[in-house]
Amino acid sequence: MARQEIFDTAIQPETAILVGIILPQDSEEKEQEYLEELAFLVDTAGGIVKEVFTQKLPHPERATFVGSGKLDEIKAYVEAEEIDIVVFDDELTPSQLRNIEKELKVKILDRSNLILDIFARRAKTAQAKTQVELAQLQYLLPRLTRMWTHLERQRGGIGMRGPGESQIESDRRMILNKISLLKDRLKAIDKQAETQRKNRGQLIRVALVGYTNVGKSTIMNMISKSDVFAENKLFATLDTTVRKVVIENLPFLLSDTVGFIRKLPHHLVECFKSTLDEVREADVLLHVVDISHPSFEDHIRAVNETLEELGALDKPVITVFNKIDAYRGEPDERQESDAAMEERERRPVSLDDFKRSWMARHNSPAVFISATDKTNVDEFRKLLYETVVDMHTKRYPYDNLLY
Repeated sequence: MARQEIFDTAIQPETAILVGIILPQDSEEKEQEYLEELAFLVDTAGGIVKEVFTQKLPHPERATFVGSGKLDEIKAYVEAEEIDIVVFDDELTPSQLRNIEKELKVKILDRSNLILDIFARRAKTAQAKTQVELAQLQYLLPRLTRMWTHLERQRGGIGMRGPGESQIESDRRMILNKISLLKDRLKAIDKQAETQRKNRGQLIRVALVGYTNVGKSTIMNMISKSDVFAENKLFATLDTTVRKVVIENLPFLLSDTVGFIRKLPHHLVECFKSTLDEVREADVLLHVVDISHPSFEDHIRAVNETLEELGALDKPVITVFNKIDAYRGEPDERQESDAAMEERERRPVSLDDFKRSWMARHNSPAVFISATDKTNVDEFRKLLYETVVDMHTKRYPYDNLLY
């Protein structure tokens, strides 16, 4: 009897390398943070980062984003290590994408395309799926030409108009029609969601906002005793979740929203503005911050910029500093650059020092918790309760719901 061979049919994760450029206005530490975030995005998408390439440039090269020498270096590594994907930290133009693919002969992604891929995996509701598909088509539209490089290109002269151009025009019309259809569908879904929000009665609305992967869903589960999907991945929550929560004798609505991120593609922000209506219509915002992250102050700024774009920056805000169990106030000086040491010297080194400094600089309520360890959770609930009670009694002074 012949020996039966066994084949491994499991899908192997794709290997990737990351490419970023350091512009004059950016520091090496800042670009390193961006690339670490990009590596987390690749991990979230299911890839494995093998190497990182950076180059200092006054501006991105028009044709290939990086210089020709750096591109040759990347090509040699890709061929030697049999890399599957090359991911660039910034959005590539259609011509850059085409030129780089032609040179490296592997799949090329930029930050926007990678985020869109993650969003497509995470979308569950009809609204989120429609928003992601709309953003994907808007991203694809100017990049159609690279999909038809195997067909003859249009050239000057009689009889030299190739079939590729007509196919591209046909595809462009199809995509434009689909974009129009998706926008109409999104309007209908938004109208339905708006009706649902109006039917929620006289309840104060509280919305969780913050950078991606700061623990919003964990806090949602902790307060509402629900089972919202929470994972140590970027954009684990894409669909907005709303739960009715009761603290003591006071019911209110709590919503969990998609996390924000730096360098988020503009067309993606536009498509997801309807999802963030929960933020616009909220009465109180819980701004969750991962205090253990070395760049949490940059994250706060990024979130505030998005809130300002949404017209929601003037709402009452409770800042929730999460993950205090992982806070490290005194980093290893041996591994720090001069710029990082200067930054550390300007910042408090202990959690107590930071608390005092934050309270002195900001005239807004804040609480320091660990959602996983349940540290200071009672203090957080009390602050939230007092805020919602005060707002409820002012809005509905004759409502006996509280008594």
